[in-house]
Amino acid sequence: MPIGILRLGAHLPPTVVDNAAIAAWSGTTEQWIDERTGIRERRYADPGVATSDLALAASLDLLGEDRTAWPDIDAVIVATSTPDQPQPSTAAVLQHKLGLPSGGFAFDVNAVCSGFLFGLTVGEGLLAHRLKDKGALVVAADMYSRIMNREDRRTVSLFGDGAGAALIGPVPEGFGLHASRLVTDGELSSLVRVPAGGTVRPLDPEAYAAGDHLFRMDGRRVRDYVVTTLPKLVQEVLDEAELTLEDIDRVVFHQANTRLLEHCTDMLGIDPARVPLTAPRYGNTGAASIPVTLHDSHLRQPLLRGERILLAGVGGGMTAGAAVLTWY
Repeated sequence: MPIGILRLGAHLPPTVVDNAAIAAWSGTTEQWIDERTGIRERRYADPGVATSDLALAASLDLLGEDRTAWPDIDAVIVATSTPDQPQPSTAAVLQHKLGLPSGGFAFDVNAVCSGFLFGLTVGEGLLAHRLKDKGALVVAADMYSRIMNREDRRTVSLFGDGAGAALIGPVPEGFGLHASRLVTDGELSSLVRVPAGGTVRPLDPEAYAAGDHLFRMDGRRVRDYVVTTLPKLVQEVLDEAELTLEDIDRVVFHQANTRLLEHCTDMLGIDPARVPLTAPRYGNTGAASIPVTLHDSHLRQPLLRGERILLAGVGGGMTAGAAVLTWY
């Protein structure tokens, strides 16, 4: 039986950080931020809030407060590159916070901004081949505000915090996921990184002094990777699904930044009306951006049974993913 998305949920922290604040931190101007990124504001989690808290709020938005109405969830997959801590997994923490039975299993996926697509594909495979008639909760949550260098206008202008959740499970024939494609180009792993905090570079005073605990990105080379990799991946997943772009009703991209999304939309020849955007309001929320944007689009214009959706994005690693599904 095919596997599809059954429900969606999302959570964005309440604190809004506008371009005036970013400009003051980084010594740039609001005009520069708007012209280069098209992002007007982003959300930051309050002190004391953890990534698992964002994931919990998105999950409860999906599941509702009435536990007696919750579906049978046997797996929890959390896509994040900003976990609560190195170990245990943020998924294990989320499973506990949700009060799910310990007989199921939970684990993290780190493919940076492609994480939701990796988690969705892994979850689909588990349900289709190992956990038939069960459901899986795929949650993408990131808190980039904690690792931003506020003096670096090229990165601090882009990122915000957020979480998106999808319940996946069996759907009738003809619906659900038709195809997915995932790639990793590890030779480019230095393009997006947080140098310290692992076994290569411990979090010692020298690392803090050097700012090695903060996020770094080679924006120009990342952009080059996006514009060369994304069109190829989109075509491959459409070919596998035996569809064309004209067959797709909505295209949900990872919300890297508004200007890059506009360029990719134009490059692929897609009608912008079919490409929902949340980057102007929420910025780049990492792995959360695809489910957050799909959820936001659903709230604004409810997804109808039979709609075909393309999901696609690129993340650090470098990683990239794309998936095609029919909404049930």
